Amino acid sequence: MSRLSQENPQEITEGAEIYRRLLVYVIPYKWIFGIAIIGMAFIAATETGLAALMKPLLDGGFVEKDPEWIKLLPLLFIGLALLRGVGTFIATFLMAWIGRRVVKELRKEMFRHILMLPTSFYDASSSGRLISKFTFDVEQVAEAATDAITIVIRDALTVMGLLVWMFYLNWQLSLVFLLLGPVIVVLVSYVNKRFRRISSRIQASMGDVTQVSEEAISGHRVIKTFGGQAYEAAHFEEANEGNRRQVMKLIATSVASVQVIQMISAFALAGIIYLATLGPMLETITVGVFMSFLAAMMMLLTPIKRLTTVNVIVQRGIAAAKSLFDLLDAAVEKDSGKRQIDHAAGVVEYKAVSFAYENSKGVVLDDLTFNVEAGQSIAFVGKSGSGKTTLVSLLPRFYELTTGSITIDGHDIRDLALDNLRQQIALVGQDVTLFNDTIARNIAYGSLKDCSETEIIDAAKAAHAMEFIETLPDGLNTMVGDNGVLLSGGQRQRLAIARALLKNAPILILDEATSALDTESERYIQAALEVLMKDRTTFVIAHRLSTIEKADMIIVMHDGKIVERGKHEQLLAMGGYYANLYHLQYEPATTAAAPQETAG
Repeated sequence: MSRLSQENPQEITEGAEIYRRLLVYVIPYKWIFGIAIIGMAFIAATETGLAALMKPLLDGGFVEKDPEWIKLLPLLFIGLALLRGVGTFIATFLMAWIGRRVVKELRKEMFRHILMLPTSFYDASSSGRLISKFTFDVEQVAEAATDAITIVIRDALTVMGLLVWMFYLNWQLSLVFLLLGPVIVVLVSYVNKRFRRISSRIQASMGDVTQVSEEAISGHRVIKTFGGQAYEAAHFEEANEGNRRQVMKLIATSVASVQVIQMISAFALAGIIYLATLGPMLETITVGVFMSFLAAMMMLLTPIKRLTTVNVIVQRGIAAAKSLFDLLDAAVEKDSGKRQIDHAAGVVEYKAVSFAYENSKGVVLDDLTFNVEAGQSIAFVGKSGSGKTTLVSLLPRFYELTTGSITIDGHDIRDLALDNLRQQIALVGQDVTLFNDTIARNIAYGSLKDCSETEIIDAAKAAHAMEFIETLPDGLNTMVGDNGVLLSGGQRQRLAIARALLKNAPILILDEATSALDTESERYIQAALEVLMKDRTTFVIAHRLSTIEKADMIIVMHDGKIVERGKHEQLLAMGGYYANLYHLQYEPATTAAAPQETAG
């Protein structure tokens, strides 16, 4: 019990801070919000007015049969209906307008933020969970920021108006109803913590559903080929069932709390009816007053019910907002560099470079030192996991090195502005990323968007991409589909090479750039790459050693260390790691056993 008493204030404070931060997104629309409040006031006034009309309806209409009241009452009812209709439209439309603006602003801010997050963030994050934040979580937040406020203001005004009318009619009976207040507050506080805990679990379970769905869609070929339908269906069912259970827990808690509150209200109503029918009270209260009081009290139950259920929306929104703010608070890429260089010569030097993704897991790169002169090509070979891709990923600062330094033309890359640093580098990776756009826009992507069609065609020709582009019905305007799904692997690779050609950067990174090409395509691309690599400092990662035989320097890596370096012929003559790797590829029948033993 003591532990709960210590945790609750902290959770309440945290929830209040999150909600206040969320309301910041509503503040820019305060004037529209003010007009919406006027609409809510109209709605609340009609509720009180309807209860108030019960008195003259019964006393003046049915008991006294006053002709003036009999004529006036229908007009008053119509007037209340018109006022309620206008108020409902104003409040509902304007609050919905604010809600959609909040959704738009949140998504815009989140999207811009994720574009600035470091690569390490994506390594540790599930894409399904990130997408869930943009779709499910942000909608929960919008409800908390607008729908919940609407209920609180509208129904609070309604409750106050009805209570004032009840006190005007009979303050003694009203005091009985007011005894409900403390009981309801205690009950709402009790379920508060459970709402938020379950809501947090719902956010996580929706992320699981999204992730499994996304994996099944993107990996449908593998699933079909390896007969994974049953496994993936079971995997999805587990995530789906987990989400259903959490939602049902939330519903059960919400319904149970509302029913308890309604039961408490029923006891109060029974007590009021009992007191009102006692002899002394019957002598001082008219039929119209009693029915008006009873109507006001019955009408109070609905807004009170909504005010208790709004807690579900608020707690769900707070849990979702915490998820969004965790994303928005994630540290962006460090960009403290101020130096700008127009066009680097391309002299690159690694000095005592070490790197670890996590200190607890040990270093991935261990004290690497080498330099590349402008226009030279340097190749990195080694078994998978030896650190080759990590090494070249440090150059554009996808990761921040742990110790040591990397310089371009003598400038530490940490002193260069990130965008300026990356302007000096073109990248063609093994996994080609294409966007669901035209071929032309995929080649002239990002900062290349202003390139002319002639420049795009020249780059595509140099990459031998025009050979297949010209066969397509729409040519350069052909849509490539989601990540280029409508193109072959070799065609996607050629577009990536054309993109790098168009950028014309002084430093080039080729990470398995020809891995997806057939033999004939590779021959053409190798010729195109030789043109591309001319007068550029080129970092090449390749498993097929035939593609790097002409490199100015080959660095052989093993377990994050440099174990050999030199030209192709020199390394073969040494008879070490490189020679063993080479023989494994080209003379497997005669060297399969011995080189493996040596390489290990």
